[in-house]
Amino acid sequence: MKFRPCIDLHGGKVVQIVGGSLDERNTDNTRTNFVSDRAPADYAALYRDANLPGGHVISLGTGNQDAALSALRAWPGGMQYGGGVNPQNASLFLEAGASHVIVTSFVFSGGRIDYAKLAKLIDKVGKDCLVLDLSCRKRDGDFYVVTDRWQQFTDEKVDAALLEKLADSCAEFLVHGVDVEGLKQGIQEELIVLLGEHSPVPVTYAGGVHELEDLERVKKLGKGRVDLTIGSALDIFGGTVPFSAVTAWQDKNR
Repeated sequence: MKFRPCIDLHGGKVVQIVGGSLDERNTDNTRTNFVSDRAPADYAALYRDANLPGGHVISLGTGNQDAALSALRAWPGGMQYGGGVNPQNASLFLEAGASHVIVTSFVFSGGRIDYAKLAKLIDKVGKDCLVLDLSCRKRDGDFYVVTDRWQQFTDEKVDAALLEKLADSCAEFLVHGVDVEGLKQGIQEELIVLLGEHSPVPVTYAGGVHELEDLERVKKLGKGRVDLTIGSALDIFGGTVPFSAVTAWQDKNR
């Protein structure tokens, strides 16, 4: 189990946003926990110097391309990129230094996974450079993938069958627990257990971390097979969990 860092971008700046609140049409609905004065490339350099590979740069909405590219170039091969990725632009981010591209909305049509679109993407970038974002929300007792800035429920249920089926089409999964993302009120334990038991490929969970002990909690719940991203709770994003303590935990658990 590893800690995976993040750089979330909105309006060209590094931010932390409450999951599911991002609304490009009505910005008054967007709940922001943190906006940084530091450049995205500064965060990438921080993660590089701490030897924390495998994190992600995520573009939340438009106007982030230059910021994203600067972060990727600051650490070639060190971070993944997600946000509006499709077969036409994927190579731009890979050539800038992304180790993988992360995709959700492009591979969905009418609320279902469009396997023809997924095949086109694999043909363009290769399975080994593709991460599928299965970020989800709970409905009627089950977790369903959400798309379009986490606003739209799909018909795809995150369960053992879906994870098994999609594992042949990607290198990793990224899963935000959207219902708790950015709230710093606790992780979605049920989701972490599901991922730890059933994901055939590496998987990273994000959402709800509020204390350092959540690292050990996720390690136990996920049987050491689920990596963890921490956003709003970190002191480098205005939270109370020391980044230095997280890096020390990671060094101890390598």
